[in-house]
Amino acid sequence: MKFVKMHGLGNDFVFIEEKNNKDKNYADAARRLCDRHTGVGADGLIVVDDSDVADLAMRIINADGSEAEMCGNGIRCFAKYVYDTGIMQTDTFTVETGAGIMRPKIAALTDGKAELITINMGRPVLERNAIPMTGKDGTVINETLVVDGKTYKITALLLGVPHTVTYVGDLASVDVTGLGPLFEHHPDFPKKTNVNFTQVIDDKTVAVRTWERGAGATLACGTGSCSAAVASYLNGYTGRSVDVCLALGTLHIDYDENDGSVYMTGPASVSFTGEIEG
Repeated sequence: MKFVKMHGLGNDFVFIEEKNNKDKNYADAARRLCDRHTGVGADGLIVVDDSDVADLAMRIINADGSEAEMCGNGIRCFAKYVYDTGIMQTDTFTVETGAGIMRPKIAALTDGKAELITINMGRPVLERNAIPMTGKDGTVINETLVVDGKTYKITALLLGVPHTVTYVGDLASVDVTGLGPLFEHHPDFPKKTNVNFTQVIDDKTVAVRTWERGAGATLACGTGSCSAAVASYLNGYTGRSVDVCLALGTLHIDYDENDGSVYMTGPASVSFTGEIEG
């Protein structure tokens, strides 16, 4: 099996091409390929497939074998992969995902290769029942959530996948691997949740560390960065244009006031290519 290892600011993926396999179960393959000791090592497996409704289709399977609807860093890597390999020869195209059709745009090139990619991530869904989260109808903005006996203020939304944002004073001191699973499996989230520990730097900048549902602590999360930016605007901490500082770099997020969509711009990189026994 030929593969390409890619990453978006450290959030890494194994890419394979398999056409006309929309019903194939990739759970075992993802667990094997993503294992960092015996496999290639990655946060997820991404499959490049054909689509009947878009130019291409992307499937993202987490390291634990669960399939995600969307992945922000993953779709930037996907856009670079299909552009650099010549599968797509235009700088804008459509991609079918579990969260709907996404429209990447190649925003900058270096030596003919995609360097920066902008993705219209769609409109965030704020209704509690759609996230989904248990409780009364309405939005979840600066609400109280008790996790392991401690009270947190949270903002929750759906941006392809469920996200919960909670603000902290010192991001470096947060026990992401300890707290992350407690948020992810909290009974108030019937489909689990990603959690984004967020520190406000100023009215244009936040820093984020994310525990991803099905993948664990990752160096970057695109949908999580978008969710943190939206939540920061909704809570009055920032404007609509936000730089999100991650472990290995920065994503720029625009929450457009005209169409209500979230636009993410950031890099994608190839780590290496190879073959592994199927």
